[in-house]
Amino acid sequence: MVLTFLGTGTSQGIPVVACDCNVCRSADARDKRLRSAVMVETEGKRIIIDCGPDFRQQMLREDICSIDALLITHAHKDHIGGLDDVRAFNYILQRPAEVYASREVQGAIKKEFSYAFGEDKYPGVPEINLHLIGNRQFEISGLPILPIKVLHFNDHYIFGYRIGDLTYITDAIDIPEKEMKKIEGSRVIVINALRKKKHYSHLNLSEAVAILEKLKPEQGYLTHISHQMGCYEDVQKELPSFIKQAYDGLKVEL
Repeated sequence: MVLTFLGTGTSQGIPVVACDCNVCRSADARDKRLRSAVMVETEGKRIIIDCGPDFRQQMLREDICSIDALLITHAHKDHIGGLDDVRAFNYILQRPAEVYASREVQGAIKKEFSYAFGEDKYPGVPEINLHLIGNRQFEISGLPILPIKVLHFNDHYIFGYRIGDLTYITDAIDIPEKEMKKIEGSRVIVINALRKKKHYSHLNLSEAVAILEKLKPEQGYLTHISHQMGCYEDVQKELPSFIKQAYDGLKVEL
């Protein structure tokens, strides 16, 4: 299995428009962050988790010519905003994009991209096959996918995913104990860490580190990082040896 970090930033990305902080002005390429998404390649399949506004740029950067499926964590624009760009794959592969999402997320996709689901569709609109998922294991062409239901804000729950020895979670503020057990034994865990200061809907740095120290994976990676976290080089010095900040383009082999 190969995990590629397509993007590791928050909804604003880094640099943030019009910001002149030291992170946004950093010359370190690891401080340049597109909106969060990953690519998982395993058993001959290529699966993308989330499809934000930077999807087109991410596919071009990684020279991706085909994908087998898209998994969506939740319906915020930084996680579904790039779905229109599956049109390129529709044309090249001559088939619809296979998109897996909860009922709530499917409703948001149909509303946001209504032109792709009407009866009298304009030629060239994205072709999307929606697959309904819940909080139970499902398969993509025989590959088991285990959803991890995490709290994002108030009573709004979203999905992370476990694929084999990899667990990927973004935009969590809390992970219920029952869902935590699904993650146990993962060799690699990716989890969101927005900044150092407490936040109302995302884990901060200390909270994310505490979860990783509890679960004890071989390797933990932090993602969905904002410019308020600090520069990569400075923050990395503060972390336990088995935890690293992910950065755009990073590839991890399992």
